Amino acid sequence: MATRKGAIGDDSIIRVPVGGEHDGTDCLAAAEDAAETVDVVAVGSTGVDALAPLVLATHDGATAFLFNCTAERTRAALEALEGGSLPDAAATVEHDPGTTDLPTPPKTNGSAALGVGSRRVLAGCGWRAPTSVADYRAARDGDLVVESAAPDPDATRERIGDAALRGRGRGDGSTDAPISAAWTTASETDGEPVVVVNGNEADDHARADRLLLESAPLAVLDSALATAHAIDATDVVVYVNDAETLARRRAQEAADALADDRDLDVSIGVVAGPDAYTAGEMTMALEALEGNDRLEARRRPPGPAQYGLHGRPTVIHTPRTFAQIEQVLGDENLGGVPRDPGTRLFTVAGDVDAPATIELPTDATLDDARGAVALDGGFKTACVGGRFGGLARDLDVPASAPGLRGARLGTNGVIELFGESTCSVALAGRRAKLAREENCGRCVPCREGSKQLVDLLRDVYDGEYQAGMLRELARTMRETSTCEFGEEASRPVTTAMEAFEPEFRAHADGRCPSGTCDGLST
Repeated sequence: MATRKGAIGDDSIIRVPVGGEHDGTDCLAAAEDAAETVDVVAVGSTGVDALAPLVLATHDGATAFLFNCTAERTRAALEALEGGSLPDAAATVEHDPGTTDLPTPPKTNGSAALGVGSRRVLAGCGWRAPTSVADYRAARDGDLVVESAAPDPDATRERIGDAALRGRGRGDGSTDAPISAAWTTASETDGEPVVVVNGNEADDHARADRLLLESAPLAVLDSALATAHAIDATDVVVYVNDAETLARRRAQEAADALADDRDLDVSIGVVAGPDAYTAGEMTMALEALEGNDRLEARRRPPGPAQYGLHGRPTVIHTPRTFAQIEQVLGDENLGGVPRDPGTRLFTVAGDVDAPATIELPTDATLDDARGAVALDGGFKTACVGGRFGGLARDLDVPASAPGLRGARLGTNGVIELFGESTCSVALAGRRAKLAREENCGRCVPCREGSKQLVDLLRDVYDGEYQAGMLRELARTMRETSTCEFGEEASRPVTTAMEAFEPEFRAHADGRCPSGTCDGLST
């Protein structure tokens, strides 16, 4: 289980990532049972499922990576360390004995995903103890972000404004927009400001926020505290998915650890919300936090920065955004493109061997993500941006928000890769049905539009492809819906039509080129 015991500085130690889809608890128990002199520490997941269960055996400045480890191999590795040597492993990396970042094995040793992109906000995932303030301080040369930010709120806001940092994720109050405007509005609005960490993401493929809460919760909460001081907020509320018990527990343990480490003049509360896709939308997140059973999107303006949680001025960001704030306030060089500096986290999923969450600088392209996974069969298309992302034939697209939006793709940090057997019409239809079934029902364009979208796609299978009506309906939903759900719900359909229009016409002629739709010829 997660522990405040640190993992940094030990000459001889076994690290067992616990979290993600493969929790590694059997390996952890085996190591703890057999340990005599060697320390055993649970760390967070690296984000790469293909390597799990993963065990890291470190001795005297070198670490052996045991991929897909078993309890028996873990005991053997521990015995080797107890005897003063490293176990045999698929990859062994030499490093500074005091390094605070996960050393990256060569790509040729079956661990390619760890070498994709740049691990900056993910640097401690899989290496530092998630709730150890000592480990976190060691990575930051001893100082917390809040300790340097709290004495001068004006300077903190100015640094965020100068950095032009944009919000990350669909649940952010400033999705793809500079966050400094919301900070200024919240700090200047009458009332008692509050900071919300929106970590409730029910999309199984969008795993970055969960990964950060499980593996690096101190970075998220430290930055949230710094934000609170910058806008004169009195409390921080961490909102997590009720089904993600480990993320919830580690967020609470991290909050407790920070309170033990220093006197907090801003309180931190951890609250669970429904395991529902709509519950992650920023205004419905606020509705859930207020205890409302029926979640509906709020009309805007005013936005949360003026009228948010219980009517208070509210700054709401995802864990991904707070992780970038930590980089800015930690005087890190963000890099990336000026219009969207820093890095973005993407979970690569779909027809792959195992999903992987990676980090790309915003001046990279999505093509780099292909190296993180093994695709089953040849590549046909990708859906970029989550459930209501856009379909693309290639990934030569900038990893920045302007680049993704310019390509009509989504920015919610998901790249789903699909093989040659995927039918783009059927894929678009499944996403349209999802919109019909999961919308909150608040606004007509989304509620009724998603029904009509499904009906028009059904007509394609019945022999009538009404491209003009589909595009006009999508435009109406995009431009008149109340929230991002309705604005983005038609995107899989319109982008599929742009990239694969011959397939739509083929279906109307009674033929599925992929050979996967029942009742149609190939």
